Amino acid sequence: MGLSTEERQDVIYFIGTEVEQTPEFGNETLFVVGVQPVDEIVVRATAHQINHIYLGTSQSFHPADIGEWNMWHKMITGLLAKGYKITLDFKVEYVEDVIANRWNEFHKFVPMISVVIPNIRDLNYNTTIKIDDKTWGHSNPGVWCYSLHEMTKKDNFTSWDDYPEDTRID
Repeated sequence: MGLSTEERQDVIYFIGTEVEQTPEFGNETLFVVGVQPVDEIVVRATAHQINHIYLGTSQSFHPADIGEWNMWHKMITGLLAKGYKITLDFKVEYVEDVIANRWNEFHKFVPMISVVIPNIRDLNYNTTIKIDDKTWGHSNPGVWCYSLHEMTKKDNFTSWDDYPEDTRID
């Protein structure tokens, strides 16, 4: 049996198969909550022969000041320098900061932009998701619009039931 919701909120490290539709789908993964020492992460990854590390697990990426940004930067670049594939799960408001930190220049870095939309099934068939810019013509060549109906098709979906094999390793 995997981790319950309560256990996921009270864990730092767990392992499992990446079930979300990312470039690392199907790979054994070390999931890390919050900022942790690089050496501790490496010990756990090595012990379980894992080369993909998912950071920001359980919506834990939310640096509030320059000191916290520096801790995240040190952890991410330290792991990338050691050759690990790194996924960072972060909310859309951090996109510019992630770009500014230049992590996306590493080919083993997977930015996982989390866009929180509660009660999605209550929106009607005409709902459109728009990827926009800060203002007209700021940094993107235009906008991209997707039908919510098309985006929520089965091929893009990961059910909460797909996460049962995660194992706590603290």
